Parts: sequence; structure tokens; C-alpha cells
Amino acid sequence: MSSRTQHTVWIDVLITALAPAIWGSTYIVTTELLPPDRPFTAAVLRTLPAGIVLVLLGRHLLRRSQWGRLVILAALNIGVFQALLFVAAYRLPGGLAAVVGAIQPLLVMGLAWSVDSRQPAWLAVVASLISVAGMAALLLAPGTHWDLVGIAAALVGAACMAGGTFLARRWRPDVPLLAFTGWQLLVGGLMLLPVAWFADPALPALSTSAVLGYVYLSLFGALLAYVLWFRGIARLSPVAVSSLGLLSPLTAVVLGWALLGQSMTAVALLGFVAVLGSILAVQWASGAQRPALSPGSVR
Repeated sequence: MSSRTQHTVWIDVLITALAPAIWGSTYIVTTELLPPDRPFTAAVLRTLPAGIVLVLLGRHLLRRSQWGRLVILAALNIGVFQALLFVAAYRLPGGLAAVVGAIQPLLVMGLAWSVDSRQPAWLAVVASLISVAGMAALLLAPGTHWDLVGIAAALVGAACMAGGTFLARRWRPDVPLLAFTGWQLLVGGLMLLPVAWFADPALPALSTSAVLGYVYLSLFGALLAYVLWFRGIARLSPVAVSSLGLLSPLTAVVLGWALLGQSMTAVALLGFVAVLGSILAVQWASGAQRPALSPGSVR
């Protein structure tokens, strides 16, 4: 790979990394600004308005033949994933949920190997295993409660996100990026709407801070972040993109330390460095396998 191509790849990595970094702010925004105990409502208000805006901006209707795969992608990336994410978050300590989610790069490697016969680089495999151990050192506390339903939800959620990341490139229709992202958010938000209606209590009168929190989650946490995420999927290997998702819990830890005064032990700091190093190692190992752009990919 030429130095110019490597430079372009690393720029795409940095741009894509902004998405999980933004998602890492979700915890602090939710706990500090939003009304409590309404997780599915938050998911709907994050995804549905962003989807409507992007669909209107994209101004591109899908053909009938494209809807089947789009609905599956919307379920994997948005609807089912978000629902399982909140189930896991309510039944598990956040650290344990993040540790289980850290297996996503390994799942994507397994899919690429089994479906595309693309054997993963040994460095990427080792780095991904180190990231799981590092996440455990960073976030797990002694005596962590292992709820079986929560563990199952976290595992299936990780599998959904891994499958959605892998398939989003293979099934990318020949549509603009904004339309591709917007329709997924819109359909995924519609999937979450009945869940929020039946599972969450009604919203109270919202304060200014709560309104700003929901606006932030929708404009930045969904509209901007998912556009950057799917742009990255179009330009980078699925393994590289999935490993960047580990930046989300890392960002949450940094924000908790900087804004909420949360402490970080020496072991946790070592785990933080290990996860960050593993992300860089996966990017390095995946750089030589940058996929060619498909006809529908953004340029």
C-alpha cells in the first residue's frame, strides 16, 4: 500500500472514530440531563427524528427490491440492537455490558472468515483478545453480578451489531449515504416505537436541559454519528470499523473522570491503555486489507 493510500486510510479511521466517541457521551447525557427510567423512549427520540431529517435531506426513495435487506440492516444496527442494549444496561453493571460488547471485532472476524474465506491477521486476533481483557481490567469491579438474561441480551446485541457492520457493506444499495443512513434510522426508530410505548412510563414535562439532551442525542448521537459510521463501513474493513466501537466505553470513562470526578485505579488505567493499544493494532493489521469501494459507496 502506498504512503498516500495509507494516509487516506488513517484519515478515514479518524473520521469514523468520531462516531463511537460521540456515542461514549450518551451515558453522561442520559444520567445528567434526561428523565430517569425511560430507556426506550430515549432510543426512539434519538433515532426517529434523525431518520426523518436524513430521509428528507437524502430525497431518495428505495426500490421495492431494496426494502427487504434494508429492514434487516435497520433491525441489526438500530432497532433490535438498541432494545437489547438497554435490556443489558438495566440488568448488568455498565462495565460488564461493555466487556461483553468488546467481542464484536472477534465476531466480525469470524463472519469474514466463514463467509468470505478471509482469514484474519494474527495481530488483529491477538489485539482483539487483549481488548477484551483490557476492558475487563478497566471496567469490572470485584463481585460483579452476572445476570444471565442481561448477559444473553448483551451477547445477542453484540452479535447484531457485528452482523449489521458486516452486512452493511455487502448489502449497501446504490443510494446516497444520507438516504442509506436515514432509512435505517427511520425504520429502526419505528421498530422501537411500540416497545417504548408499552415498556416506558409517559414523559413528564421536560426541562430545558432534558430537551437539550434529547436534541443532542438525536443530532449528534444519531444523525451525525451514524452518517460517519456508515461512511466508515463503506471505506474501511468491517473488522477495523468494529474495533473502533471500543472507543465508546473509553470515551465514557474519560468523560466520567473529567466531568463527574470518577476515580481511575492503576489497574483500570492499565486496562485503558491496553484497549487503546489494541484498537490501534487492529487498525494497523486491517490497513492492508482495505476493501475496494463498491458502486454505491460514498466517495
